[in-house]
Amino acid sequence: MSSVDILVPNLPESVADATVAVWHKKVGDTVEQDDILLEIETDKIMLEVPAPNTGTLESILEQEGSIVISGQLLARLHIIDQIVSKKDIKQTIQNQKSSVTSTASQEHIITQDNEEERHKILTPSIRKLVAEHNLQPKNIKSSGTKGRLTRQDIETHIRSTKKQHYTDQKNYIDIDHHQIKNINNDRKETRILMSRLRKRISERLLAVTNTTAMLTTFNEVNMQPITILRKKYGELFEERYGIKLGLMSFYVKAVLEGLKNFPAINASIDGEEIVYYNYFDVSIAVSTIRGLVTPVLRNIDTLSIPDIEKNIKNLAEKGKNGKLTIEELNGGNFTITNGGIFGSLMSTPIINPPQSAILGMHAIKDRPMALDGQIMILPMMYLALSYDHRLIDGKDSVSFLVYIKELLEDPMRLFLEI
Repeated sequence: MSSVDILVPNLPESVADATVAVWHKKVGDTVEQDDILLEIETDKIMLEVPAPNTGTLESILEQEGSIVISGQLLARLHIIDQIVSKKDIKQTIQNQKSSVTSTASQEHIITQDNEEERHKILTPSIRKLVAEHNLQPKNIKSSGTKGRLTRQDIETHIRSTKKQHYTDQKNYIDIDHHQIKNINNDRKETRILMSRLRKRISERLLAVTNTTAMLTTFNEVNMQPITILRKKYGELFEERYGIKLGLMSFYVKAVLEGLKNFPAINASIDGEEIVYYNYFDVSIAVSTIRGLVTPVLRNIDTLSIPDIEKNIKNLAEKGKNGKLTIEELNGGNFTITNGGIFGSLMSTPIINPPQSAILGMHAIKDRPMALDGQIMILPMMYLALSYDHRLIDGKDSVSFLVYIKELLEDPMRLFLEI
């Protein structure tokens, strides 16, 4: 018998430290290899720390809330030579089943056993989430392999019950409208710790306002041509590629052409130098339960419309499930954010440093627009480009936005690259 050290995983160079968010095991617990012992929160993502061996958790050296760095000792795991595995338990259950002769009783036991097995295959993080929201796993529709529940399944279930849920580094807290009303009437306050991600977002937003000369320019787009195109080819596109023809692929393609024609937009300031990028990596703003993240769609000049749609969907799902990696969040030369999915009609997006510009898309609404000398009701969307005036002149910013508008109003140019 021996012990093995549980260490903080190697953190990327851009991440100085992390916080011990939650322990899923306590001292004395028996764990199997690959069971999740704890989760560590950085200012970008959550990292799961699995058990390297089967054994017993001997000691915990860093409690929840502790600040840790790469390679730091977190706990010790006592390795046991022989231990009853889940496989052995499962075999024992099967043997017990075979000894039951009554059909009615056997069906009852099998049904109960299935529910027990369903509970056992929940990962520790999912089991904790289910317990904290006081949910019944059997009532939640699962989409994972072999009937496993995923974080997205739980989030979907919670949204369907019209609960608003929030998260910090230790707890999920449910506050419905009735509770909020009571809090207001009783003149009470509810305080929760800011997550590392929320702190980082706050720091970055404040830094942008203090260190950049940010301006925003606006324009409007007639979205009818794209609407007609999607309606005409949407079904065929989905049959061919297995994914819906969305709007983001048009935005990304338009931005690509804009960055090619206006190099100052695809650049950043580094000290006293201007860095011009010869590649095209675009950050896509994704709203998650922990806050807004901006995973990067790389080399968009090499991607087709179907590729863009698939990659964006993949990044969005990983963001909502907390599965984005540091590599997927690092970098990006330009950001696209779509507040329209929440109903925003107009906004001034904030630059994502060290980038120099961000394009904001908004809700598409039927509004009166002048077309060929006539007033018509058309699906209109406002565009907003926020930019760092230290690097980007007003002429370039306005010209860039007008170019994006023209491409979206005549999407055939996107395919012809003109």
